[in-house]
Amino acid sequence: MSTKIRKAAAITLGAGLLATVVAASPALAAEGSLSGAGVGVVRTEQADVVHRVTAFWDQYKSAVLGTNPVMNPEEVRGEFLTAELNTELDAWAAEHGADPIFRAQNVPADRSVRYEGSGAGHASVVVTQYWGDGTSNDVWYRVPLDGSRFDGLQDPPA
Repeated sequence: MSTKIRKAAAITLGAGLLATVVAASPALAAEGSLSGAGVGVVRTEQADVVHRVTAFWDQYKSAVLGTNPVMNPEEVRGEFLTAELNTELDAWAAEHGADPIFRAQNVPADRSVRYEGSGAGHASVVVTQYWGDGTSNDVWYRVPLDGSRFDGLQDPPA
């Protein structure tokens, strides 16, 4: 194959790939899977915040059940949550007579964790808690993207 034919084929292939990426970009952006930082960075960000919330929830649950060999529930909260959020959660617990993390008086049987989106330096991560009676509830976490402690935890937005 001559050099001119190879160059023409490469240009045609490159243009075709570019057209495919440009055409797909609005759809991908609408799904929230692209950001200015690029797909790889977004996926890393999503995985990181989901991993952090999962680690917190699992450690907290084991501490509540007395199976965490290192920390009690207050220490787990202190490790992952800001002092301000802990104060808010203590007030929530006093008002509702329930665990402020689980939002209930008992311990969930299981959980799933999903990334909901990000903006303004924070990500929203939703923990769906599953109960022994077959019901579930969602708890929304506000997680700083810079790796600092969580600064928000609430029931689903209305």
